[in-house]
This record gives sequence, C-alpha cells and structure tokens, in this order.
Amino acid sequence: MTLFRPNTETELVAIVQQALATDEPLELVAGGSKRGLGRPLQMPHTLDLGAFAGIASYEPEELVLTAGAATPLAEIETALAAANQMLAFEPGDWRALLGSVKAVPTLGGTLACNLAGPRRIRQGAARDHFLGLKGVSARGEAFKAGSKMVKNVTGYDLCKLMAGSYGTLAALTEVSVKVLPRPEATRTIVLYGLDDVAALKAMTRALNSSHELGGAAHLPRAVSGAGKAMTLTRVEGPAPSVEARAAALRAELTDIGAAEILGDEESLALWPRLRDMTPLVEPRDAVIWRVSLAPNAAPALLARLKDQLDFKYFLDWGGGLLWLAVTGAKNGGAAMIRSAAGIGHATMIRGSDAVRVAVPVFQPQAPAVAALSLRVKESFDPKRLFNRGRMYRDV
Repeated sequence: MTLFRPNTETELVAIVQQALATDEPLELVAGGSKRGLGRPLQMPHTLDLGAFAGIASYEPEELVLTAGAATPLAEIETALAAANQMLAFEPGDWRALLGSVKAVPTLGGTLACNLAGPRRIRQGAARDHFLGLKGVSARGEAFKAGSKMVKNVTGYDLCKLMAGSYGTLAALTEVSVKVLPRPEATRTIVLYGLDDVAALKAMTRALNSSHELGGAAHLPRAVSGAGKAMTLTRVEGPAPSVEARAAALRAELTDIGAAEILGDEESLALWPRLRDMTPLVEPRDAVIWRVSLAPNAAPALLARLKDQLDFKYFLDWGGGLLWLAVTGAKNGGAAMIRSAAGIGHATMIRGSDAVRVAVPVFQPQAPAVAALSLRVKESFDPKRLFNRGRMYRDV
C-alpha cells in the first residue's frame, strides 16, 4: 500500500490525475477517527489529506469560520469558545464508539459524514451550516463551491451534496461553516420512570409548545445510569428566558410525571453523553444502528423488536431517531430491523468488518434514487477512485 500526503492543492491534483491514469482507487483519510463508518475498504493506496489544516479566517461578528478540512475539531471548538461561539449542530465524538480513540476528529470529516447531535432537532444537521468549500474531484480537477457568506445564492449548492457523501465524491481541502453564539444558560427538564409511550407523549408535547427546545431524548433504565428511565428536554438561551421557559414547561408536564429541572453544570455534563453515544459504547461486540422514523412509530417498533432481538436503546430528536445496540443476532439483526422500520431507514454505525460486508451499511435505495445517486457519482468520480465501495458495493 502506498501512502500519498500532498502538501498543496497542486500536489493533490497531480496525485489524483496519476490515480486516474492508472485506474488505482484511493482511500481518503485525514484524522482517521471515522474510518469505521461505512463499508470496510481495502484500497491499494491511501490519500492522507492531513496537511490541509489550520484556521484560515474567523470572523466572529459575521458568524463565519473558514479552515482547512483536516483541521482538528478540538482546535475549531477552542477558537469558537474564546469568542463565546459554537458549532450549532453539536457534532459528536464517536472515537470510543468506533474504537478509534487515538485518531483525531476533523472538521472536514464531520461535514463529509453530516454528523450532528441532539441539537439537530432545532438547528439542523451539519449540511445546514456548511457554507463553502474547496476541493479536488476524482477527475483531477480543483473546484470551489458556495462562499464565506451566510446569504449566498450563486450556483448549485454542492456543499449539501458533499455533506453525507463520506468522501466518495471529492477530496475536500478547505471548508467554511456558519457558527452561532453559545447559549447563556441551559436547563434540562427531567421526568423519571416513564415508559416509551409516556415518554413520547411528554417529548411531543414539549416540542409542540412555544418553549423552543434544543433537545428531547428518552433514556430507558438500562442505559440512563440513574437506576430509572429518564426523559429529557433541553431549553437554551438568555438566562431569564431559560428560567421562565423551563419552569413553564415543567408545569405543562406535571400530568405526565413529576419533573426536575437540572442547572447548567448538570445539563452540560448530561447532553454530551448522548451526543457521543456513551450509553451504547459497551458491549464492544454490539452492532449499533441509527434508525430514523416518524416519532410516533418508535414505541410500536420497539415492541416488535423486543420479541426478536436482544438490544439496548435510547430515543433522540423527540423519538424521530432510535439508537439500537444489538447483540447476539445474525448480521446485527439487519433484516428484522429494516423490515420493522417500514418506511423509516436504518444505518449501521458500528459492526465488525464481516457484518459490514455481509449486509448493506446504509439503507438500500429505491431504484430511482439509486439511479440518481449513480449519475451524481459519475459526474465527480466516473472511475470510482475515491473511497470505492464505502457507501454501496462498487460505487
């Protein structure tokens, strides 16, 4: 295996053009923390983009940051914290989950995988904060898209196309993102001991209220760490507003259960556990699934799966996202989960190499969608040079 590590865009273009001429695919890496996502790769060459790092510009007053795609996420978050700002989509640190604790999460990798945490329910995913990029396609062509402005209507929105492409379309060298001010205060309203149906009722009522939630999740007793189930709703913003909204929301939920309000310190310790998937890290041999579905469908899906599989779980995004850690099932219970999910979709986040080869990691696409995805792939990478097979076999 050959390792290529370009230091400039010109060197990167030359490497890609050589790979194009010899028809030898490349695995794209930077920090390496997310190599366990998607199907396992066995590429003859590795293209290390780690040299494209460093904050190029940061304008706190404009809420825009531009950096090399391989810039460590910790460096980004430190710079933002100094200006009392943040990445609003709350990207998680999945190194413990994926067994890549020595690797370095990067901004470009986060955007390429479109990762977002519990705040997505209000602020959207990574793609919704992705403003601009520079990169090199697998045709060996340098290009740029978007801009460093929040308001931009020029050309095709290639940023949203790159977000969630898992490095299969282009090698990103620079990215621009929208940032937001950090909340002045955070409160978490907790109801204890609710079952899945009652928890969904509480989260739905809270989300339909006027209190502008920044998160809604349900942790069953087995994963809560509190000895009983915890149903969580988060309120963020200016301190006086947060205090008033939290008290009002607690009052509105009293008929479902007695609620407790957690302050800043407890809240800021609690939500990163969900963001980083801490409740499902163990056991290490569990296959982790992310199931997206209509929130009101979650209790019925769980009831059906409990008769067929051994698993731990928790609910995020008000029940619209179900996380499962399945043990002892053939292929991680893929067939049963996808059958039970119906019109929802299930993505395997963690599994052994054998399991990730045996079954589709990503939800199988409908024929029309698959055809469209193939045309997009051919536009950027007709010879399947970049991360071949990471999302779907041979694509």
